[in-house]
Amino acid sequence: MPKVSSAPRVLSVGEVAKRSGVAVSTIHYYEDKGLIKSARSNGNQRRYGRGVLRRIAIIRIAKRAGIPLKTIKAHLDKLPDKAISQEDWQHISQAWHDMLNQRITSLLQLRDELGGCIGCGCLSLADCPLRNPDDVLAAEGPGARILIHQAQDDPEPSGKQDSPNR
Repeated sequence: MPKVSSAPRVLSVGEVAKRSGVAVSTIHYYEDKGLIKSARSNGNQRRYGRGVLRRIAIIRIAKRAGIPLKTIKAHLDKLPDKAISQEDWQHISQAWHDMLNQRITSLLQLRDELGGCIGCGCLSLADCPLRNPDDVLAAEGPGARILIHQAQDDPEPSGKQDSPNR
């Protein structure tokens, strides 16, 4: 019968890359961004605990869902450095579930209004639901100000309440 070591096994960056399915450069990037942590060997090589594999899996799932790295990091920072438990995952996934539902609602609204709106405030469309009378949003900066505010979950832009269609 093979002998099992009681010491926690550490993984090299190459082993982590192979097991997680991400490039070594991506692992370094995640570490630079503070999403994962490593220790250094006597030869100054990165070594990772096995729990990093679950963290990388969570990062990949979140990125696939369009969750920004900043948000992912904020949630991972609340967790201990140990392996992420089922309970930890439940807390994270519930928070992301709510955020994704808001995004889905916003995307459905955009999809349904896309035919009649280009979101730029140019008033080129007679029935634009994002009407910007007298171009009052120009003072806030370039681009589709109303859509930019919606995407950032900011309070409504200053000109929106003046809209005759709202």
